[in-house]
Amino acid sequence: MPLRLFQISLRFILPLALILGLFALALLPLADNLTQRWFLRDLKAQSQMMATALSEPAKVALLSKNNEAVRLRLDSAVSDEHVVAINLCDARGRLVSQSSRAISPLNCKSKSVEGLLLSESILEQDGMMLGKLILAQDTTFLDKRSAQVRHYLIGAFVLMFLVISLLNAWITHWSWLSWIKSLKSLLHRETGTTINLAPPEFRPLVGDLRAMLIEMNRERKVQQQSPQAWTAEKLRSLLHDELAGDEVLVVSNREPYIHEQSGDSIVLRRPASGLVTAVEPVMRACSGTWIAHGSGSADRATVDSHDHLQVPPKRPEYTLRRVWLTPEEEAGYYYGFSNEGLWPLCHMAHVRPVFRTSDWQKYVAVNQRFADVVIAEARTDDPVVLVQDYHFALLPRMIREKLPKATIIMFWHIPWPNPESFGICPWREELLQGLLGNTLLGFHTPFHCKNFLETVDRYLETRIEYEASTITHGGDLTQVEPYPISIAWPEPDAASDVVHAKKTFRHELHLPEVHCLALGVDRLDYTKGIVERFQALDRLLETHPELVGKVTLLQIAAPSRSSLDEYQNLEVRVRKLALDINQRYENTAAPAIILRIEHYDGEQLTHCYRSSDVCLVTSLHDGMNLVAKEFIAARDDELGVLILSQFTGAARELHEALIINPYHIEQGAQALYRAITMPELEQRERMRSMRQRVRDFNVYRWAGLMLLDAARLRRRQRVSEKIHSHSHQGLR
Repeated sequence: MPLRLFQISLRFILPLALILGLFALALLPLADNLTQRWFLRDLKAQSQMMATALSEPAKVALLSKNNEAVRLRLDSAVSDEHVVAINLCDARGRLVSQSSRAISPLNCKSKSVEGLLLSESILEQDGMMLGKLILAQDTTFLDKRSAQVRHYLIGAFVLMFLVISLLNAWITHWSWLSWIKSLKSLLHRETGTTINLAPPEFRPLVGDLRAMLIEMNRERKVQQQSPQAWTAEKLRSLLHDELAGDEVLVVSNREPYIHEQSGDSIVLRRPASGLVTAVEPVMRACSGTWIAHGSGSADRATVDSHDHLQVPPKRPEYTLRRVWLTPEEEAGYYYGFSNEGLWPLCHMAHVRPVFRTSDWQKYVAVNQRFADVVIAEARTDDPVVLVQDYHFALLPRMIREKLPKATIIMFWHIPWPNPESFGICPWREELLQGLLGNTLLGFHTPFHCKNFLETVDRYLETRIEYEASTITHGGDLTQVEPYPISIAWPEPDAASDVVHAKKTFRHELHLPEVHCLALGVDRLDYTKGIVERFQALDRLLETHPELVGKVTLLQIAAPSRSSLDEYQNLEVRVRKLALDINQRYENTAAPAIILRIEHYDGEQLTHCYRSSDVCLVTSLHDGMNLVAKEFIAARDDELGVLILSQFTGAARELHEALIINPYHIEQGAQALYRAITMPELEQRERMRSMRQRVRDFNVYRWAGLMLLDAARLRRRQRVSEKIHSHSHQGLR
């Protein structure tokens, strides 16, 4: 502790020493000049006074020619320590008398003598000049006095520095003790303590501190209750113990299985979606019903009379309930309000949101359609409903109105903007009221939770407990918590050899066997930073021409929302930029970019992950981005380098990745070069740490924490209902 206090004090003392030192260096020459001027002025004043005192006797001596009498007066004056000689001269410039202590170079015509200050005083009588007095004063003492003043000033600065330093150290010490005492007091208070009871300097930190403590306490309890790793079996056990007999429904826009008509046959396709990747393992673990929009061309042909389908097809574990939308509804609800309005509103990717009344009306109608399906599918009056993503902001309130006892959990898979940005939406109050129909509302990061609480505080009349992260609106309580989403950890594939997979994959891409392959896997979306990724590669090849033909970026871009102008323009730009770069660095060995704008299934993506050397995740703004975690999970050889945007939620967890600002093209190029040249030992150290993190903090933990909180809230709700029921019986 003393060493820490000393280090803190040095932060103030060293700048103070520098400032005082510079000030002293600037002040000392000025002080020398001023003291010299002051002392010379004093000498001149002294000589003037002495000349005035000697003028009358000197006049008498000149008129009476009594030199002896005036000599005595001159000797008396010379007794002053600074006056060394005095000469009395007549009007013709002849020496009449002088003091006994005379100086040989000094005469009646002398104008200056080294080391002396000469002062002349004219003697007149009735307007006639009788002569003059010349006083010679010693100036050598001025240097001594200047040196003394300099020493005094230096001593004063040193003393000032020591006093201020000691005072600063004392203040730092007591401030540190005061902060520690206040922090301990704050930490030992009950969770319900209001923010106003905290010290003023701690009030901006109280909410974040309490949220952190609540999260830590919850994780500690979970680990104490169940120290083994989170798995599907553990999640099933949790559901059996905590939500025994409770009905679980999932609602999302995207379905986990899509049936497409291909000629005379029907093809089953799994969409490349982070939401499906994260939520389906939960449904496999807990069964239940997944309600989603049936968007496939053969979806209607594969469901029963109640629009149900048992999935997965080979080993059914849960029910898929498809909801049908007209093209007009899909255009307004999905492409319009959701993806031209809410998506750019929540992502800081420099695309202006577009809001149309017709789109909003379709959004409201589709949310009501899904709410009606949820109510119809619910077999009890208090199901657990998991609502997924921004397509259904109004859905929780609609379900709450029909099923007031339901436990509604919603996870918002994209970022939540700050209050000023969200205020752009014309229907902001309606959206917030819809979201406050949730029992539990989850975001990826504490920062997104904080933004949501501040947005509600700005636009609605509610009671917000920042420390407990709860919002009370219309008599309903909504808990707001961060739940970093993840993936299901894959089973090890003993039959798969990474070295062989790399050679095979390069052969498929017509690349040399010894070739550096970088990989990008995204939806074709302007938030994913695909253009900036290409520009970073372009910059790398420009600054390191020796890598041309030795490095290739495979960009897999799944088509998405291709009916929207922004996405069509993006595809054109991406294709053109890839073509330009390939032409600029044309090489017979290998192209700089291989662009595949098509869908890849999970098995194909795993093959890509295992076969690449570098994975680039350069989102301009993202909620989490599960591609980063999928790449890590696939690398059981513990090799490969992850380049990760600082604007993803994953960057808050995967600190061993090469974190970059994707807007900074040179930084991206430098990170890519570092990844290409990184030694295997460093790759293994980084990858091993990230794999441990993703393995432990997997999708089952994400779902488990939400369901644990939901179970706790359900128990509290049931206790409240019993108390309310007993109180009514007592009144009767």
